[in-house]
Amino acid sequence: MSIVVTFDEDFLYELNDSSHENVTSDISDHTSPCEPKLLDGAVGVTICLLLTAIFLLAIPGNVLVGWVIRTSQHALTPSDVYLFQLTLADGLMALTIPFWAVVVIRGWLFGDFMCKVLSLIFDINFYTSILFLACISIDRYLVIVHAGDSLKSRQRMCSQLVCAGVWALGCALALPALFNDVTRPKNDSDWMTCNDNFDIGNASKWRLAIRGFRHIFGFLLPLGVMVTCYSITIARLLRTRGFQKHRAMRVIIIVVIVFFLCWLPYHLSMIVDTLLRAGLIPYDCARRTSVSTALGITNSLALLHSCINPFLYAFVGEKFRRKMKMLLQRKMAQERMSVSKYSRSTSQTSEGNGTVL
Repeated sequence: MSIVVTFDEDFLYELNDSSHENVTSDISDHTSPCEPKLLDGAVGVTICLLLTAIFLLAIPGNVLVGWVIRTSQHALTPSDVYLFQLTLADGLMALTIPFWAVVVIRGWLFGDFMCKVLSLIFDINFYTSILFLACISIDRYLVIVHAGDSLKSRQRMCSQLVCAGVWALGCALALPALFNDVTRPKNDSDWMTCNDNFDIGNASKWRLAIRGFRHIFGFLLPLGVMVTCYSITIARLLRTRGFQKHRAMRVIIIVVIVFFLCWLPYHLSMIVDTLLRAGLIPYDCARRTSVSTALGITNSLALLHSCINPFLYAFVGEKFRRKMKMLLQRKMAQERMSVSKYSRSTSQTSEGNGTVL
């Protein structure tokens, strides 16, 4: 993840390694004005404030959802299991946000080791959170469309195996983050960046392959699964009677729309950045700056999804609100009982002391 630099030092080398000779010849005469720099002050401050707000919303929201799910006295359904894993992934991703907020303003300050670790944590949870959304859509499809045929397949052990598979896939897809290094631009700037640095093979081909995996497994595949499963689910709900179907349809439609709005701008910006790196879009310093700024803004918008998820999948649901209300009432009753016991104990001790004295 890099949302700070408006021009990458290795960008020219990628183009020079490509076969677009006409593009590189044009670039060579116009590279000097386009030096690496931080995002514009107003843009950087805005992104920093947005990331801070996302962090402050995502942490308590995901912790609350996880607490309600784990303290439930009923057997967890596969959707509950996937939702808990989703809150875990979103929470871990949110923990990295303060570092990126600092980077937007000051550049990378945390050393090479943290560059690899934070990038790895971010990418793992980037993939797993989106894949768990797809798992929830599949389970909702099985519950509504194949309610009588999916009892065995919806056992908790099966859902645990699915969770293990999603985490394993997320870890595998995130391994390229280990190639991230801290670099200082060659214009003797006093700030540093945390970017990928592929020193084996062709760097352009590595980046193109990684971008392809990110688009496929991080957006297109989960979106396709969600649209397919929810479309069939809505079609089944339309053929049923009852008030609850309208509420279920509303939640389903909101889920898809929010996912689409949060992640589509980021992936479109990344596609344009990839095409610019590959020389398929004519190079221009202003265009390079605009694309990098768009990546920073849309990346923050995508992170917004991590704090929307708790409200979307939990607080909107009547079942979750009922469980949360019951747990809070139980917690308050326990506290009142504890206070009552303490008061009686204090009273008895006070009376005893008074008799002795």
